[in-house]
Amino acid sequence: MQEVEALQAAAQMAMQNPDTIGKLLTAIFHSGVVYGVFGAAVAVILAGIGSAVGINYAATASNGVMSEDPKNYGKYLILVALPGTQGIYGFVSGFLVILQLGLLNPDTAMKVAQNITTAQGLQIMFACMPVAFAGFISAMYQGKVCAAGVMLTAKQPTENAKALVFGVFVEFYAILGLITTIFLLRGVTIPGV
Repeated sequence: MQEVEALQAAAQMAMQNPDTIGKLLTAIFHSGVVYGVFGAAVAVILAGIGSAVGINYAATASNGVMSEDPKNYGKYLILVALPGTQGIYGFVSGFLVILQLGLLNPDTAMKVAQNITTAQGLQIMFACMPVAFAGFISAMYQGKVCAAGVMLTAKQPTENAKALVFGVFVEFYAILGLITTIFLLRGVTIPGV
């Protein structure tokens, strides 16, 4: 609720003083903020693409199996949804960068833009890469593992837990990417903010 109020206040302030937005954009593009925002975007985009592709693999297998026998829909649903978590990890990382750069508040964003160096912006950008690439690759492979799990569940419905465990093994590496990104982001401090 506080985030929504902050966004509303920022929008209202921007409408009252349009020159603030111009100054803010100038400060952002002449500082390291643009690199940090780029890193956040890459994390969200790559992890999201990987999740979409992974879900496609598992959902395609699930739809094929359910065309003949739809009774195990609930078991298939879990296997289809599992590759989607990497997209969530990318989103969380992107949101952490937005918070770190103070982009929800124009005054804080201006302070950050004035105090952040290009090197710090690059640190933030590269801090986003573990979750971006781990999410991108692991989601696609997790989708393949989950598609195979759908086939296993179709033939042996009581073995669904085993298929889920194999999918979780792949998930572990996406979690490592997220944790690494969080630790790297915590290591970047912007003076004066």
